[in-house]
Amino acid sequence: MPEIALDHLRVHFEESGSGDAILFLHGLGSCGQDWMLQTPVFAPRFRVIAPDLRGHGRTDKPQGRVRVSHLASDVIGLLDVLQVERAHIVGLSLGGCVAQLLALNAPSRVRSLTLVNTFARLEPASPPHALMLVSRLAVLGVRGLPAQAHFVAARLFPKAEQAPLRKLAAERIAANDVTTYRRLLFAVRAFDVTRRLSEIACPTLVIAGDRDTTVPMQAKQLLAANVPGARLEVIADSGHATPIDQPERFNQLVLGFIEQL
Repeated sequence: MPEIALDHLRVHFEESGSGDAILFLHGLGSCGQDWMLQTPVFAPRFRVIAPDLRGHGRTDKPQGRVRVSHLASDVIGLLDVLQVERAHIVGLSLGGCVAQLLALNAPSRVRSLTLVNTFARLEPASPPHALMLVSRLAVLGVRGLPAQAHFVAARLFPKAEQAPLRKLAAERIAANDVTTYRRLLFAVRAFDVTRRLSEIACPTLVIAGDRDTTVPMQAKQLLAANVPGARLEVIADSGHATPIDQPERFNQLVLGFIEQL
């Protein structure tokens, strides 16, 4: 796995294929290897780049407070070093927040956006959802990161036949530094670009898993309603990790979207 050195940290990333660049940005607590079911499909047509975001995987951990804007700046630095002028951006959850900031703050670098189970601002959709968010923080604070990892993985992959995926997700989350993970959680809670969505000018596809219990459907509907020209696609029988639990349908949608541009 290659790495680049920016002024402030080393960034690890996966890269394969050639042609127009497509950048895949993973969710909280995971890494660029989340896109294992996309890389073989997209690499024959695109230059696929999948970094470990700041504080994740083998990329350096932040010192002090971290914001989503820091992660977006790191991604711009990566594109600069790789001499990528413009890229299609695909972001899941936290990665989707980073993708929105790229489109807002560096619009000339973004050819298109695919926002997957993400939000402009994460607000509880109901009392049970609010309780889930509080429970997530409580489990982390009281029982530690391994328990938190199992809590999150069980929600990502609840089906019996998803046991291998559940185990892999728990292992990846548990491998994080607990202090960094907590800082990133607070960065996600502080993220809010609701009032800026109308500034996004690139073609945008919003993908929503219909069983996602992490990000409410209304948050994804808000993205589609407020980003000019955005299209919402709901994938049936899919949770928060749509690229993994429904890879064929996900890949078909993203490829079709990009090829129409």
